[in-house]
Amino acid sequence: MEPIPLAPLLGADLDPATCKLHCAVWNGEEHPIDVLSNDPEGWQGWNSYRSNNNDFNRQFIFSLAQDRHDLTLWLFGGIWEVLERGPEQYARSYKVALREDLMGPYIRRLYVRLALGSRQRRRKMESILDEMTVSSILEEPFVGDPFPGHDKINHTLADLQLVVNQNRPDWRIALEQMKGVYVIHDQVTGARYVGSAYGDTGIWSRWSYYAKTLHAGNKGLIELLEEKGEEYYRTT
Repeated sequence: MEPIPLAPLLGADLDPATCKLHCAVWNGEEHPIDVLSNDPEGWQGWNSYRSNNNDFNRQFIFSLAQDRHDLTLWLFGGIWEVLERGPEQYARSYKVALREDLMGPYIRRLYVRLALGSRQRRRKMESILDEMTVSSILEEPFVGDPFPGHDKINHTLADLQLVVNQNRPDWRIALEQMKGVYVIHDQVTGARYVGSAYGDTGIWSRWSYYAKTLHAGNKGLIELLEEKGEEYYRTT
């Protein structure tokens, strides 16, 4: 099937030459698509951050958040108008405002297909627009990955914490009444920590406890936490 160009969706009110494209990628701590779907203030911060260069030197920022699973997929994060440009580097030095009158209905619903071949994530919009196509448009704004099925759960601590913090109903309903044994893997050492949920405690309750405490009373995980610290858990 012939790809659908993104350009016609911009409409007559948005000139690509007035936009800087912001392709937000994982920063080592957070996935941008998680911030976009769960933390509006945090997402605004991503679009007001200035590095050592004055990258957002145009009127608008066309923001995209990279998908967690497919690096050529990007979720539309809105068009931000740059109101002020502060001089401080490596800080949220830009004052930006979301322009919901410009493609507002597509925020967190429009998936853009774009394969970036370079590390430059802040580009002149018109220089790359021809490479941007419409992958899909969701019926409802994206709020996080749906429950994948009991046989396909293979998620990181950060994934689990996001689901628990959002109290995602699809995950909660699927796991509240589920009992059984599960295995937690240390991705660095390969060590395994076995846990279980029986009786009145479903897996949702147990995993929520892990998300909040990092160990849920597991002796091996308590010892690992004391030895390595919280940062180890968040990066493995």
